[in-house]
Amino acid sequence: MRALLTVVVSALFLTGCFDDLSDIQAELETVKANTRPRVEPLPQAKEFIHIPYTMANVRSPFAEPTPEAIQDRISQQQDCMHPDPERRKEPLERFALDNLKMRGTLGDQGQIWALVESADKALHRITVNNYMGLFHGKVTRVEPTHIDLLELIPDGSGCWVERTTRVQMFDATAGN
Repeated sequence: MRALLTVVVSALFLTGCFDDLSDIQAELETVKANTRPRVEPLPQAKEFIHIPYTMANVRSPFAEPTPEAIQDRISQQQDCMHPDPERRKEPLERFALDNLKMRGTLGDQGQIWALVESADKALHRITVNNYMGLFHGKVTRVEPTHIDLLELIPDGSGCWVERTTRVQMFDATAGN
């Protein structure tokens, strides 16, 4: 019984394949005959103007920038404050403070270290009495949310002035 039903259903489907399609083919031929293909003309190509790179003495725009540095020559005067020229510079003193980001802290037994990322994407661990920034910034305090620095800023007359600066924790959600 099932085999008979299958044969009847397939015969009904096959009868649909033998319908007359002449009216559809005639309509298709009239549409093809009356329709012209429209191809838009290609737009005129603009002439390429070559501009040579003439800034040979300036940094290449394709090279990574180098860390900033200030003059190491310190003109000293008597009877005024100035940094120690004999002190060995630490790695984070090659970067301006806006190129340094505090990423977090580590700590144990009362000692706390700040994790600072430099512009070259290196991560540094610093604590009190370390130095960072271009202006001899000595770390005076490390907290979970910020680092306090005591910087020596040149006043233009050969002397130096102390300035306190705070480096806040970098907030990745704000994009700063």
